[in-house]
Amino acid sequence: MEIKRRVLGLDIGDKRIGVALSDPFWLFASGVCTIERQNDKKALDEIEKYCKMYDIEKIVVGLPYNMDGSIGPQAQKTVQFIEKLSSSYEIIYKDERLTSFEAEEILKKEKKKYTKNKGLVDMKAACLILQSYLGEQNDK
Repeated sequence: MEIKRRVLGLDIGDKRIGVALSDPFWLFASGVCTIERQNDKKALDEIEKYCKMYDIEKIVVGLPYNMDGSIGPQAQKTVQFIEKLSSSYEIIYKDERLTSFEAEEILKKEKKKYTKNKGLVDMKAACLILQSYLGEQNDK
């Protein structure tokens, strides 16, 4: 098995950013943390800190398409936010419709209390976004 540079997965919201990380073989996504998004520069600096710490080459970002598949205002805000890192990292956008719902369902089954810790949902959603990308890469 080939060891690769890791991939970072992000679920970007207005209040928080869920962060996930691939293993060096691109098989699994693991939750890392949730970044509070009170200030975009600080949030981007924090993302960059993880990119340097884990030798990231690609960032997979969940893009919240509208249910009809179009790009709405929230998706545009997500692109504008993360594009600031595009000169240093390859940015890959993944459809993230319903990942927060799916994340909540998984956390319910795991009997984790997430209703008072929305960051847990964001981190799990980042894992689902990244795992979806890793699965596609491994199917090639």
